[in-house]
Amino acid sequence: MVKRLQKRYALSEQGAKDLIKGCLACVLQNISFMFPVGLLYLLVSDLMNNAITGSRIALYIAGCVFCVALILLTTYFQYNATYFATYTESGVRRITLAERLRKLPLSFFGKKDLADLTSTIMADCTFLEQSFSHFIPELAGSIISTLLISLNLFIFDWRMSLAALWVMPVSFAVVGLSASVQERLNQKAMDAKMACADGIQECIETVQDLKSNNAEKNYLNGLKQKIRAVEQRAVINEFGLAAFVVSASLILKLGIATVALTGSILLVQGSLDILTFFLFLLVVSRLYDPLQSALQNLAAVISTRTNIARMNEILDHPIQQGSTTLTNQGYDITFDHVGFSYNSGETVLNDVSFTANQGEVTALVGPSGGGKTTVSRLAARFWDCNKGKITVGGMDISKIDPETLLSLYSIVFQDVTLFDNTVMENIRIGNKDASDEEVLEAARLANCDEFVEKLPNKWNTTIGENGCELSGGERQRISIARAFLKNAPIILLDEATASLDVENETLIQTALSRLIKDKTVLVIAHRMRAVAGADKIVVLSGGTVAEQGKPDTLIRKKGIYARMVKLQTESQNWTLR
Repeated sequence: MVKRLQKRYALSEQGAKDLIKGCLACVLQNISFMFPVGLLYLLVSDLMNNAITGSRIALYIAGCVFCVALILLTTYFQYNATYFATYTESGVRRITLAERLRKLPLSFFGKKDLADLTSTIMADCTFLEQSFSHFIPELAGSIISTLLISLNLFIFDWRMSLAALWVMPVSFAVVGLSASVQERLNQKAMDAKMACADGIQECIETVQDLKSNNAEKNYLNGLKQKIRAVEQRAVINEFGLAAFVVSASLILKLGIATVALTGSILLVQGSLDILTFFLFLLVVSRLYDPLQSALQNLAAVISTRTNIARMNEILDHPIQQGSTTLTNQGYDITFDHVGFSYNSGETVLNDVSFTANQGEVTALVGPSGGGKTTVSRLAARFWDCNKGKITVGGMDISKIDPETLLSLYSIVFQDVTLFDNTVMENIRIGNKDASDEEVLEAARLANCDEFVEKLPNKWNTTIGENGCELSGGERQRISIARAFLKNAPIILLDEATASLDVENETLIQTALSRLIKDKTVLVIAHRMRAVAGADKIVVLSGGTVAEQGKPDTLIRKKGIYARMVKLQTESQNWTLR
């Protein structure tokens, strides 16, 4: 039962157990609400039989106190078992989703955007919170308590019981039939919300480009249409839900009429006493209230399927796993007939084989789209290759836990990610246990001190979201400082000096030459002069290794590398006329 609830509602094990407790608490609460009905039935019976005495009055007073105490106790239990538990579970869900995202391969993120994942962790978990505290326990509580009460009604009179209860399966069947309709409507509403969220986020991120191209008005008109689409889908959703729930509620109310009609007929025939008739009228007036809420809750539970499916998509996606023990002998990176595609049928790398030796600089060059960045990502197991094998010191990286494997790598991406924190703490990400002196030394090696000393609070200056207070070159130097601080045996540089001017590029390359001693260095570069001193050049073109060897050797071969060097040399001599 617990496992099924975990899968069905994307819950943790404790959350599933708490859900069961919440359902039981709602059952007890609903049953407690029927005790006053029984007490009232006994009072009417005594009044009709002139059996009211002082002891009976005391009994009814005690009964009233007992009913109030019981209702308060069950309500307290229900509140704690649903609301408090769901807040805890909501937090657990968000943390679990975030932890799962941390372990997923980057191929998963290629299919999702930031707004979609943020919505899953925040909005979908919030909706689950409502289901966990309101919809599911109250629905289960209403159904179970109603069934228990219904069985007792048959003890009094089966004919009146059938007249009171026939509407229940019909009403629930009507709402149940809405499942497929609701799923389609909810999916369309979710698509509209995601399109709107993507549009808003894109507008904020690209406002500079929109303004520079006088495109704000057209873009905002399109965004307005997306917002209206969300509004329209919400209205359609509410109408689609109401059509079934209201119809079911109307059928449910017919039960009062059938009880009154059946009771009247039986009363006239003399086969039903007035007290039993009164009891059934009293019970159905109380019985249908929780059932009406149950119909709404059932519809709400059905509508959670879309949200739960989005969460399960993350929770069920295969994660990258492996041994936490490194078995490499040295740090040579070897690609052995590697093939890879991001999507099925779209080949990015085909039969790529080369070795980046320890203590050498291996440069990946070639036309754009040739697979250079993909090779560097595969080397660090950001993705797993589809064919062949990649090893580090003879160790198959596909069998090593990604976080353990990354302890061997210092990586500088072309697109730098910084945090809204101080310069010091942004560099310390390379090694969270590093002392301030070690951080400062790494920063000097990356030539960061030249601009940091000019900042208002120097090393303790907060640099804004993603380093918005810094220039592109300054941001990249902080990223390079992280790599120096980590001091890992393998270094991956993806256009590490692309945003630097000639002077700073020279300084960084000088620092890199000190850093790479006895290390494996894999460099991606488009500027041929940046890799002229590399020990080995690997030319990637069309997803294959077109050439590889020493720079001088490739120049003499007059192939792709020689042509690229020639073209860049000519472009440096180009001037405006």
